[in-house]
Amino acid sequence: MTPSFFRLGWRTLLRDLRAGELRLLIVAVTLAVGALTSVGFFADRLQGGLQRDALQMLGGDAVVASDNPTPASFVEQARQQGLQAVTTLSFPTMARAPDAQGGGARLVALKSVEPGYPLRGTVRIAPQPGAPDAATQDIPAPGQVWVDAPLLGALGLSVGDTLLLGDAALRVSAVITIEPDRGAGFMNFAPRVMVNAQDLPATGLVQPASRLTYRFAVAGDERAVRRFADWANAQVRLPEVHGVRVESLESGRPEMRQTLDRAQKFLSLVALLAALLSAVAVALAARSFAADHLDASALLRVLGQSQRTIAGAYITEFALVGLLASLLGVALGYGVHHGFVLLLAGLVESSLPAPSLWPVAFGVGMGLTLLVAFGLPPVLQLAQVPPLRVIRRDVGGLRPASLAVLGLGVAGFAALLLAVSSDLRLGAIAVGGFAAAVGLFAALSWLAVWVLRRSVNEATAPRWLVLATRQIAARPVYAVVQVSSLAVGLLALVLLVLLRTDLISSWRQATPPDAPNRFVINVMPEQAEPFQQQLQAAGVQRYDWYPMIRGRLVAVNDRPVGPDDYTEDRAKRLVDREFNLSHAEQAPPHNTVVAGRWTPGEADGLSVEDGIAETLGLKLGDRLRFDMGGVQREARITSLRKVDWGSMRANFFVMFPVAQMEGVPLTYLAAYRAPEVWPPAGAQPPLPATGAAPSGTGSAGFDNALVRQFPNVTNVDMTATIAQVQRVLEQVIRAVEFLFAFTLAAGLVVLFAAVTATREERAREFAIMRAVGAGSGLLRQVQRAELLGVGLLAGFLASSVAVAVGWGLARYVFEFTWTAAPWVPLAGALAGALLALAAGWWGLREVLRRPVVATLRRAAE
Repeated sequence: MTPSFFRLGWRTLLRDLRAGELRLLIVAVTLAVGALTSVGFFADRLQGGLQRDALQMLGGDAVVASDNPTPASFVEQARQQGLQAVTTLSFPTMARAPDAQGGGARLVALKSVEPGYPLRGTVRIAPQPGAPDAATQDIPAPGQVWVDAPLLGALGLSVGDTLLLGDAALRVSAVITIEPDRGAGFMNFAPRVMVNAQDLPATGLVQPASRLTYRFAVAGDERAVRRFADWANAQVRLPEVHGVRVESLESGRPEMRQTLDRAQKFLSLVALLAALLSAVAVALAARSFAADHLDASALLRVLGQSQRTIAGAYITEFALVGLLASLLGVALGYGVHHGFVLLLAGLVESSLPAPSLWPVAFGVGMGLTLLVAFGLPPVLQLAQVPPLRVIRRDVGGLRPASLAVLGLGVAGFAALLLAVSSDLRLGAIAVGGFAAAVGLFAALSWLAVWVLRRSVNEATAPRWLVLATRQIAARPVYAVVQVSSLAVGLLALVLLVLLRTDLISSWRQATPPDAPNRFVINVMPEQAEPFQQQLQAAGVQRYDWYPMIRGRLVAVNDRPVGPDDYTEDRAKRLVDREFNLSHAEQAPPHNTVVAGRWTPGEADGLSVEDGIAETLGLKLGDRLRFDMGGVQREARITSLRKVDWGSMRANFFVMFPVAQMEGVPLTYLAAYRAPEVWPPAGAQPPLPATGAAPSGTGSAGFDNALVRQFPNVTNVDMTATIAQVQRVLEQVIRAVEFLFAFTLAAGLVVLFAAVTATREERAREFAIMRAVGAGSGLLRQVQRAELLGVGLLAGFLASSVAVAVGWGLARYVFEFTWTAAPWVPLAGALAGALLALAAGWWGLREVLRRPVVATLRRAAE
């Protein structure tokens, strides 16, 4: 009876599973699918959570934000559409404790609310810090305030005490635990103070020059909201409407957005490299599988099986293996993504929804594509093995795969990898770099084999070196495949180690232990010298000190500009408001000049942050005119700077490279680390004019003394923010290292597959050597020399290419300085030799133990 190809494939699958011949294929596919789906599950759930919580984070179905009271036309339009509406007003200000309770001061984010707030989501409050909270539909009663718990600790107050806001004294009645429309977690660096809108006039804080944010939120029928949003978007584009925008979900503070974007890209890179390494492992394992089944296929042809039946059987077997390994990978990825959720706890405020089926479908599709693209081409040749191979072992060997079949599979696999990458540039550099590296490795390894064959003098060289050289030179194709495969695996490992090290280092350098935790603004020119003296007297030796000038861009190349000259919303907002400008003779040490040249003292020069230059379409040589409090100043762009907004340092969009600017109104900004011990030992703190002793010791006492001595300044305490940033960085780093283990495992699988790909050939050659008198000790030396040589060459090539690919990824994807050391290729060569030796010891140890008779009989069968 002639079995069907499905039955034959099923029987072959069961036999090969029992024999362990599919183990390497299953492990490789499982690792690739697990790495990709773990990132996919997490991203899918995170996106679902953001979509679910978007309305709560906005506080309504749509929000119109403005710098002035919401235009009456917007309010009327919402009323005509039958929508609910509520207005909130927020701005930064100083809150104080009564003198009887220390008189401490702290910058706060004040927010006034109306009845009905919030339209979406729920405010949760607690009666005391740390006490159980509860949802409420109310707002603070007149004469009362709700505050964040950190404010009470900073000012030494408790619930029930009085808080001073401007001219008003209000009683703290509750602690805010959840404020739904505050943002995505990192929008506000100052503690929240929420008041009833009726109490706002009594504070006297709203003045004509105050910088306020009005948020007009609406909610109601979905179609009515859509009509209102479309109408509002059309209105904000009108030339007569200024400072009004329709808000979307905000994504957080710049430093957190940059950090999380980098983390997501790195996770995607790790998943991509795991898939690429698994592709190499699948190709090697499939070729080894096909070589082991040549004789069985020839026997099937002798027994009357057609080529179509044999091909169908192997396609069935690989399809079932791919499905099994893909499902295992999906299960592994689903379990691993829970690790991400735990490691990144706190970045997502609420529980995430269940994932969709998309990551499952994608993972199964990727696993099957992996096997079809790299596993089937050599296996399908088994259907073409001639029956004559049963009696003549020299016919019917494996040939190079068809370029058409291989090219089609590789193209499909590359397309899937580009689709899964979160960044097209990242995918192109990773996939394109690896494709180019494979060709480079093959050419250089072929050249190395040629040089080795001609450089070893068999008359004078040790016997083990001569035999190792003959082993490699006798099968140059195998040597090229082995070196190239090892180099690809090591390339991924070295690349990830270097990128991970530098990426984590750049994250940690952004917020070092001595990072500034105080930002003081509005220091008047006449206060500059006594303020700096106060810092030095307190032991603050290192601090940023920059003048700050408010200026509006009014002309580019003598052409007046306004919001109507730009189509992008961000560009419109930038031109419609004032910039924070500054000047310094020397470039800030934490800024990098990426174009042009910073020339100290250049009176006509101007340095612009490269991001804002791109947004506004500015380039080197353009002349910009700014209106600075009625004083116009024009200069030429001579340099572009890369500003790391996550550096926790003083940064500016536009800077003049001069020491002084006469005739322009300015204040000063200081950034420093507050002294932890204050007053200094043996020193008496200066007393303010009132004669009252400043309250507190340490950082809090120093802050209070500064505010009392310079009551006009605004002192921003960034301690909690920096601690939060550092905590988040540690969480992200742990998540990155967690997935990093996947690629390490995939790289080790590739190393193992590359080293063991020629196991049977080695066994036959060693058997012949032993038959003619070679001892086990000599053969061990030969094997070690061969493995060390292949590993050294592969490690050196991989590390050299990793430096180039890493530079491209660091420069164009992750946007940090690449600092690969010159000893990396040497260290990579040594690591490659050790890893190849370890993989060879594990995978080839059975070769030296096998009896000579058993090997020769197997070769003759």
